[in-house]
Amino acid sequence: MMKRLIITALVALAPLVGPATAEEEAQLIGDAERGEDLFRQCIGCHQIGPGAKNRIGPHLNGIFGRRAGSLEGFDYSKSMERAHGDGLTWEYETLDAYIQNPRVLISGTRMSYRGMRNEQDRHDVLAYLRAFTANPQDIPESAPTAVAREVELPPEILAIVGDVAYGEYLASECLTCHKRDGSDEGIPSIVKWPEEDFVIAMHAYKRKLRPHPVMQMMAGRLSDEEIAALAAYFATIE
Repeated sequence: MMKRLIITALVALAPLVGPATAEEEAQLIGDAERGEDLFRQCIGCHQIGPGAKNRIGPHLNGIFGRRAGSLEGFDYSKSMERAHGDGLTWEYETLDAYIQNPRVLISGTRMSYRGMRNEQDRHDVLAYLRAFTANPQDIPESAPTAVAREVELPPEILAIVGDVAYGEYLASECLTCHKRDGSDEGIPSIVKWPEEDFVIAMHAYKRKLRPHPVMQMMAGRLSDEEIAALAAYFATIE
């Protein structure tokens, strides 16, 4: 309670002391350092910081003030496209609601994250994300989040060009659990995964670095070429 009163007072005084920097605004929201630790549960899908790219999910640089579904080059779900058409913009309140429970704000989203229920955790994550939104525009973005690969693969494995048609043939077993339309009913979607991410994940299961016995068994049966074919198919599935 005392912390909220202090934050309210600081916000009220802001016009008297001049505009806050992005770092100062982040500290008014929550604990950005703690938010960085909490964000590690997100880095399997999202990158942030200089050089961040779209992966399974879009990069989160400049997320504050960005219209939902508007990042060029990312293939959004139909639900996110509808949110874009409805004018949804990622401000503090909408981001807080989305992180708390993605499917309440946007039904049918491909994001498989179940939500962050703890309010302070959300404040801290949003403080961390806020540090990567320049305001004013010339504030440099913070250092990138380190994204370590689960398994380092030889370049020749990552360079294999998968056969989409062969991948479609192999995918019948995958589709007994994973939904072809990208919906998530307790099992994460693998539709539209970047091929490299798919290949790395499957090799992590194959080497038993990911703890899922069924997936370890399934991946253990597959050759490098078959994994590449599945990756190509699921990356391009319509």
